Amino acid sequence: MSGAETHGGAKFALERVVFFSDAVFAIAITLLVLEIEVPHLPIDAPVSEYWHELRGLVPSFLAFLLSFLVIGRFWLSHHQIFSRVTHFDVALVWPNLLYLLTIGFMPFTTAFIAAGHNTFVPALCYNLNLLATGVLTWFLMFWIERKGLAVPGPDHRHSGSPSVIAAALLALALTFVYPQVSQFAMLTLPLWRLAFHRKGAA
Repeated sequence: MSGAETHGGAKFALERVVFFSDAVFAIAITLLVLEIEVPHLPIDAPVSEYWHELRGLVPSFLAFLLSFLVIGRFWLSHHQIFSRVTHFDVALVWPNLLYLLTIGFMPFTTAFIAAGHNTFVPALCYNLNLLATGVLTWFLMFWIERKGLAVPGPDHRHSGSPSVIAAALLALALTFVYPQVSQFAMLTLPLWRLAFHRKGAA
């Protein structure tokens, strides 16, 4: 009976980690749109002024779209990682919290690139945020597999985190050349995934 209780308690603890993580992702995505300031115009303002104000928000809309997709992709990775976890270890909380720390910071770096028009310093902060999240994704997967908390599955070298790290490093390098387009390096993710998959199969 005690074994069943222990198993039940571990399952509940694991579910709490997942629920808390999902909440952090949801809040981070919500904060992205809250960072976009709604135009405040007089009720009798002409239509042209509304369109002018909306055009001024284009950088914020683009930054929101980018980070929405990025956070969504990281959430999917987190979901795939924990779908394989079958055992709970209290020490699992800490690498997961470090990972979530970078997710929670993303609304700030997103607002920063929107306000700074993706110039060098804002782009550098955003791309460092991406790189840190990719590295901590890999570390979380590595830690779980090393502790034997997950069922056997694809080796972490074939998963998405090395691809994210490679794409983020490329984005970071582009920051020093052309920061305004540096985040487009994330579009190379499928190519990196294919390259790492072929390397692992060789």
